[in-house]
Amino acid sequence: MAGALEGTRVIDFGQYIAGPMAAMFLADQGADVIRVEPPGGPRFDTPANATWNRGKRSVVLDLKEPGDLDAAKRLVASADVVIENFRPGVIDRLGLGPVAMTTVNPRLVYCSLPGFAGDDQRAEVAGWEGVVAAATATYRANPQTGRPVYTALPFSSSYAAFLAATSIAIALNARERDGVGQVVEVPLFDATFAAIGYRIGGDAITGGDRNIARMLGITRQFACKDGRWFMYHAGNKRAADFLKSAGVEELLPGAVEKLSPQEIHTRSEALFLTRTAAEWEAFCEAVGTEGSICRTSAEWMENEHALASGIVTEGDDPVLGRFRGPGINVRMSGTPGSVRWARREPGADRDEVLATIPAPAPRHQAHAEPLRAALQGVKVLDLCIVLAGPTCGRTLAEFGADVIRIDSPHRAAVAFHNDINRGKRSILLDLKTAEGLEVFWKLAEQADVVVQNFRKGVAERLGIGYEAVRARKPGIVYASLNTYGQVGPWSARPGHEQIAQAATGMQERFGGDGRPTLAPFAVNDYGTGFMGAYGVALALLHRQRTGEGQHVDTALAYTATMLQSLYLHDYKGKTWDEPRGLDALGTGPLNRAYEASDGWFFLACREAELRRLPEFKHLLPLGLEGALEIAFKAAPVEEWVARLTEAGAGVHAIIEDVAVLRDTPWVREHGLAITRDHPGQGELTTNGPSPRLSRTPPMPGRPAPLPGSDAASILGEIGMAAEMDRLVRDGVVVVQGVGVR
Repeated sequence: MAGALEGTRVIDFGQYIAGPMAAMFLADQGADVIRVEPPGGPRFDTPANATWNRGKRSVVLDLKEPGDLDAAKRLVASADVVIENFRPGVIDRLGLGPVAMTTVNPRLVYCSLPGFAGDDQRAEVAGWEGVVAAATATYRANPQTGRPVYTALPFSSSYAAFLAATSIAIALNARERDGVGQVVEVPLFDATFAAIGYRIGGDAITGGDRNIARMLGITRQFACKDGRWFMYHAGNKRAADFLKSAGVEELLPGAVEKLSPQEIHTRSEALFLTRTAAEWEAFCEAVGTEGSICRTSAEWMENEHALASGIVTEGDDPVLGRFRGPGINVRMSGTPGSVRWARREPGADRDEVLATIPAPAPRHQAHAEPLRAALQGVKVLDLCIVLAGPTCGRTLAEFGADVIRIDSPHRAAVAFHNDINRGKRSILLDLKTAEGLEVFWKLAEQADVVVQNFRKGVAERLGIGYEAVRARKPGIVYASLNTYGQVGPWSARPGHEQIAQAATGMQERFGGDGRPTLAPFAVNDYGTGFMGAYGVALALLHRQRTGEGQHVDTALAYTATMLQSLYLHDYKGKTWDEPRGLDALGTGPLNRAYEASDGWFFLACREAELRRLPEFKHLLPLGLEGALEIAFKAAPVEEWVARLTEAGAGVHAIIEDVAVLRDTPWVREHGLAITRDHPGQGELTTNGPSPRLSRTPPMPGRPAPLPGSDAASILGEIGMAAEMDRLVRDGVVVVQGVGVR
């Protein structure tokens, strides 16, 4: 079966990480991606190119040469999508910018991924990954030394790619309806706010059950009998079963209140020393609760589930030979994607591509309709909890879908509510009752999309799994998001963010030789939510064309693997020597954090740019790092940032506090952090949408409603208004009493 983007032509001018990764997501789903390389091949020479450039055709064009520039323009004129991540203004000066090319090709979806937006005062700053990370509070202070901790994983670039692919798929939906394309901009700086997520409003999570909070005191990494580390998570319904089976009833709710935090700490530490990490993992699986060995990335590449599920795939690369790397991030039942071929050598397809450039499509008059949201008219049922699934629903709401959030009335509180449920309507509905299921089925009859993140098998036991819903609504798009995916030996295992980070090597990477450490943000949860929205958008596009629905599958482990794609690959001669641990400052003297007289900044530059400063003109490569460490302490951060920026280097003061970032004027003015009055809670701050679309821009939607507060209007729309009092009286529908945290 063909992929959802079969017949879609994409021109990929991207370099480094964000652009190539975004284009890879499209290629994996069937798009004909033509990669335009500069003479000499990719600007970033990394084994990860074997992943990011798979499934693409390759041409080499020198855009400074008139004949090749003309060929590039003809390619764009024939395309459906363009992806580029030059600094703002560079591609415009070549005549290949969005204004020029959408004028020539009005159906074109043109996507730019600069480091900083074109209207950002830092637009001319070289937006290398490390520079953007410094600007977005990604480098947290080491609690022991106070030094910033370098994060080797490219979160900003990866999130820009996630959001670009999602925005492109949604723009293609709008084009299918309206007949006209648009311009998409996803700056790396802006995209990082999607990863920061709920932390934009402060780290604290208030409210909820005090017993749960105490049990969460043992949601952390533990040393085990064999010296390895194990990540245990107590935040699920089976946590009590785990404690009973482990023989530590004193840590159960009702008893744990008698213990001090230190006593809880001491007893839980002693418990995990009684078994090996592998034994604890098997124990947790048997009980049905959450836990994972804190693996290395190399171990994850060899893991039975990673290989059996296709999270890690194997093939032959023309440069590296036998190669393992991340698999497809979004799985589709009706239009399954595939890695169609390995990356091509630069220029391998030039003659074929240039000889067969189709003539530009005739310019049809765009539908003369008022501007509408891209997903206007799409109704979504969001059955999800915590972060990943609700983020998928929230993203669809931002693009105009009517999203109805269905929560259980039996939860004490809805976690992360104000972050994940803005723009949605809310009903509290007991799906374990016949009456609750009756309400669900009436809602499903009107729905286009169902999103759920139950553990595998739970939706089926409730009677609302994909096959059951499809039997009643054949055109339904049904998205399942979980920890390990829908196939493979671990597919039924539960897990949160912390578990995905432990299983795939992330925690070990951040902790280095010490205690495994969590990444600074909930990167797998949010990333999986955006990839879920990407899959739903692809499925809706396919449904517009064929009337067919399908099942969409994505998972935290897929996302964790892709987020590590810069390093997570294996081949003959591979060395696992990338920066890791809490003492890391960067990858080398010209890509690392430096201390100035009054703080820290991040420098990413070429040697020639550094030598434009007189004091560095004669520095030798030998001992360069030490010499720079001494020199940079002689002046304040602001001075070095100004001078190095003028020299053409990428440089930015390191912001360590999200609150400082949140309250900068540019962030506020551009809606990346928004403070509004929330029903029953007063003024609260959340993030806003990061992508920019010229015709169908995403909107933050209304603040998250109080749980259950939209029951009357929702029931009225399905003809059950007269039954509301009875449903409330019987506890099937609850309209108040469930808190938020």
